[in-house]
Amino acid sequence: MLASAMDYLRSCWGPTSSPDGRPRKGVDAAGRQDGLLWYKDAGQLVAGEFSMAVVQANNLLEDHSQVESGSLSTTDPDLQGTFVGVYDGHGGPETARYINDHMFNHLKVYASEQKCMSVEVIRKAFRATEEGFLSLVSNQWSVRPQLAAVGSCCLVGVICAGTLYVANVGDSRAILGRLVKGTGEVVAMQLSAEHNASFEEVRREMQAMHPDDPHIVILKHNVWRVKGIIQITRSIGDVYLKRPEFNREPLHSKFRLPETFRRPLLSSEPAITVHQIQLTDQFIIFASDGLWEHLSNQKAVELVHSSPRNVCALILCLVCVTNFIVLWMMFLLR
Repeated sequence: MLASAMDYLRSCWGPTSSPDGRPRKGVDAAGRQDGLLWYKDAGQLVAGEFSMAVVQANNLLEDHSQVESGSLSTTDPDLQGTFVGVYDGHGGPETARYINDHMFNHLKVYASEQKCMSVEVIRKAFRATEEGFLSLVSNQWSVRPQLAAVGSCCLVGVICAGTLYVANVGDSRAILGRLVKGTGEVVAMQLSAEHNASFEEVRREMQAMHPDDPHIVILKHNVWRVKGIIQITRSIGDVYLKRPEFNREPLHSKFRLPETFRRPLLSSEPAITVHQIQLTDQFIIFASDGLWEHLSNQKAVELVHSSPRNVCALILCLVCVTNFIVLWMMFLLR
């Protein structure tokens, strides 16, 4: 299976510095390329090791991802930790690229102000990133109105002082693999909340937020979507569904709603989970929705647990090679 998949990918695309031709950000970014697949066998972090793999569907990659390890502050070198980001873009690469270039810097600034890592630091970093992209759309509205219809899911993980913070908007997912003492088995623990209209509880949340709009979520072609347009209910970007002044010409008519709206249809507010790392916690999988469409949480952690550490992210990608994903994997060392 691995050999045949690698042969297929090798024939698709020649090597470059990164899948979209841009230099990769983050720790020890050099990796390997085979066709549409980019992967890094293993790298060292403050919190442990990581393994990474990215597969893209074509030469235009709308997704970005990064890992940063070291100081999480612009002023305090002792505030050490690890940052992981998975940015699953849609409508174009601009929003995911913007998050990749700004989210971590915002986080360091706010961590410096508070002199610690916290839920509020992460929340402020998300807010500043959303506001920054909104300003970009506003400034370029007359020449690049299509930017208003570009967005991205955003999954962030931060490990600092034995605490793991997971923040998410959209439908990417973070899964912890925890060892069961006595049996040697590993069990999956989901650490992120997903924002996709396919989940009944998410539809109820949307209806409660928009009680005056009975059509806030619509079943279209057997898929639940916000206003019949988009499945995710939270994102960075997608300004045309958050600010009515961008839901008009010169934006292309296929993006414009027939009626205006009084409050944002999508939110950029992250759901944040705080987890105190335990001795039995073995690893975390950070991945976009493409992985989870093919593997259950438990199957994914079992595959990682039974695979060599240096290629576990690659193996997960190749198992799901028919669906192209962005995936990060990080190990917590004991």
